[in-house]
Parts: sequence; structure tokens; C-alpha cells
Amino acid sequence: MNIRTYRSGDREPLVQLIKSNTPRFFRQCEIEDFKNYIDHEIEEYYVIEEGSRVIGGGGINLFSERSLARLSWDMVDPDHQGRGVGTLLTSYRLKRLEKKSDIQRVDVRTSQLVYNFYYKMGFRTILIRNDYWAQGIDLYHMRLELNDLRAQID
Repeated sequence: MNIRTYRSGDREPLVQLIKSNTPRFFRQCEIEDFKNYIDHEIEEYYVIEEGSRVIGGGGINLFSERSLARLSWDMVDPDHQGRGVGTLLTSYRLKRLEKKSDIQRVDVRTSQLVYNFYYKMGFRTILIRNDYWAQGIDLYHMRLELNDLRAQID
């Protein structure tokens, strides 16, 4: 598997990925939100490939005035879920963020369907809102303090 920076040719494979994860992990209307993100709001976005096939993607948004980064639009091909793809992609982005001394914490906004994945990676829940993403899909706002992670490395 290879992780690399997003290229414009990745747009359609990523749109297919979000569709393949709908409605299990994403609402139908989020497909258009994701297209808008990719076309107009992307800051840092990475794809993970197996051979030449895009099997996952995830972004980083930076809020330096708040010393905060947010992991965004994480997705893995359903056929590759549970095989460590998400862990590789998340670890890759966290390592990139560890090198940015102005970033002190990393947030992720996810659901009850995936929060345990981030919990195992060291994130802690700071807010839950029921039915936030859709009926029956709750918001789990989670945070990782990078200084804690940096201390483990030193």
C-alpha cells in the first residue's frame, strides 16, 4: 500500500468510495458536501492505494490560530475495512501533524459507528450530539492532545 497526496484524478475514485460507504457511514447529501470539499475546500488530503487503485482517503484541515488540526473526510473501501488501511492513513496524518510545532491538538468529528476506531488511536470524546449527521447517526466530537503523543515518542 502507498500513501500519497491527493491529485485531481483521484476525485472520481474518491466519490465512488463515499458512495460505497453510503448509507452505512455517510448520508446521501454528504456526497455533494464531499465533492464541494474536494473541489473548493481541500487543504491537505491523502489517498492510500493498493497497486493503482484508490482504497482510502483522508484530509487534514488546519486552524493555526487555535493550534488545532482536524482530520476530515476519512473513508476506506468497504472491501478493505478491518485490514489496517484506516490505521495506516490516520497514523500517517498524525505523524505529519506531530512535526508541526504550532499544532497542539487534533480533532475528528465522527459517529458512534466509528468512534471506537479513533478511541483506540488515543482520541477522547469531548462532545456527543444525537441524530447530528442523520436520524440515528450521532456526532462524536473527539480530540487527541499532540503533546501527549509527542511525549510517548521522546
